[in-house]
Amino acid sequence: MHTQSLLQCERCQVLLVDETSKSNSKSYSKRRRSKEAYSYFPQPLSPGVFSQVYDLQASDFDNDASCNRGAFHIYQNTDSSEPRFPINIGVTGYVATTGEILNIPDAYKDDRFDPSVDKETDFKTKCIMCLPIKNAQGQIIGVSQLINKIDGSTFNNNDQNLFEAFAIFCGLGINNTQMYEKAVRAMAKKRIAIDVMSYHAIAPIEEANKLKKMPIPSAHYYRLNEYTFSDFNLDDDHTLKATIRMFLDLDLIEKFHISYDMMCRWLLSVKKNYRPVLYHNWRHAFNVAQTMYCIIKQDNMRSSLTDLEILALLVACLCHDLDHRGTNNQFQIKTMSPLAQLYSTSVMEHHHFDQCIMILSTKGTEILSNLSQDQYEHAIKILEGAILATDLALYFRYRGEFFNMVNSGQADWANDEHRELLRSMMMTACDVSAISKPWEVQKNVAKLVADEFFEQGDREKEELKIKPVDMMDRDKKDRLPEMQVGFIDSICLPVYQALVKVCHTTEPLLKGCKDNRENWTNEMRRYNKLKEEHNQENNNKREGDQEL
Repeated sequence: MHTQSLLQCERCQVLLVDETSKSNSKSYSKRRRSKEAYSYFPQPLSPGVFSQVYDLQASDFDNDASCNRGAFHIYQNTDSSEPRFPINIGVTGYVATTGEILNIPDAYKDDRFDPSVDKETDFKTKCIMCLPIKNAQGQIIGVSQLINKIDGSTFNNNDQNLFEAFAIFCGLGINNTQMYEKAVRAMAKKRIAIDVMSYHAIAPIEEANKLKKMPIPSAHYYRLNEYTFSDFNLDDDHTLKATIRMFLDLDLIEKFHISYDMMCRWLLSVKKNYRPVLYHNWRHAFNVAQTMYCIIKQDNMRSSLTDLEILALLVACLCHDLDHRGTNNQFQIKTMSPLAQLYSTSVMEHHHFDQCIMILSTKGTEILSNLSQDQYEHAIKILEGAILATDLALYFRYRGEFFNMVNSGQADWANDEHRELLRSMMMTACDVSAISKPWEVQKNVAKLVADEFFEQGDREKEELKIKPVDMMDRDKKDRLPEMQVGFIDSICLPVYQALVKVCHTTEPLLKGCKDNRENWTNEMRRYNKLKEEHNQENNNKREGDQEL
């Protein structure tokens, strides 16, 4: 603020570069960017290139040139709000990319400036000075921007020299802060590692040898090819053998030269890495994998996916909730858990993926070890995208693109982005497939989900002293039918309706979902009727008491 006051400018901004924008390699969370955002950039940058923006304007200062308390404005890229002032991505993005200093005397004559940023406000940008902020290694970590001299003149060399000195000082401070944040993250990662390793371990080789010797019944025996499949009558050994049967029937063990001994030990280790929570446990992962197997076995879907994609998707289903603690992302954030400190978005999903990689990288369970380097890297990329796709926040963010693509008939399964969207929607469809099961199965599963949610709600009340949302509030358990109908309408029906257009043989998923919507609606009506009758009885009793 002292620099802003000293240079007598109308607006001042400091923008920190988002580390994730420096890489184009991440999949599901890195969608296509608008071409306009790239106009003047020698290398790609996203519109969200800045993670934080700090801004001041002249009116934020008192007459004594001190900053008004609370006037300093901070914007973070994770916020739903917008920065107070336009970022001028063409100018700031250019400096962030090239490291050049820009002193623009007339903004409207410079092609990098977007005049539309002034149209919705009474403010008019006249001149701009923009400098890169670098750390001790010379890497660009931010950008600082001054807009309009208060006296109407342009920025001169003296202003630039003073501003460069500020940028050096700013760079040192930001660099030190980032180093501290990295240290905090490293400590959080260490605590998570200790916690996980103390609880989990790779399955003993003796258990793997025992599983290896067991006969593997057919898919017909387990009814694996049916969407109505239920694991309720299977013990744990049979869930393991049924999973092996999926890999055998899809010919994945043979095609990718997976050692059968290693396959058995990997599978046992995956199962071991699920905690005994009420719903997000090994049984849930096994059922999700069975639905994926059922979808993949359909001829038109099998022909749309490569063998490597099929392998990665089946592994992703089995691993997508590894080490789930029975609490969701918001709970991790609210409790400021080490996981929340380590991952800024999709907290649990990133953790599940990391656990998946840990098992795949451990000696004795490296089922992908015979892949070529290119195959391995591609498989890991698919795995990451598929596991992250089970975060419903990402499902809501990207499903519109998939629905439009399918409804318009413009889907091209030779297109990598289209295939990635398809895989993501398949993961969501499998993850929520309990909603399509026969009614008795669906009722039992819904109770398990609700009870797990209620346990989180109890902890929020006790530990955080906050009121949980309705679906996690045990006091609202009678509203379960109503909440199930809402869940079906907002999440399940849309994805199944779209998936049927891609693969018509997934119709049983859509039909089962619709049937259960009707079943839950009937439950809701039954509950409302009983509630109405109960209220009427109370009213009648109250009226009788008054007459006496």
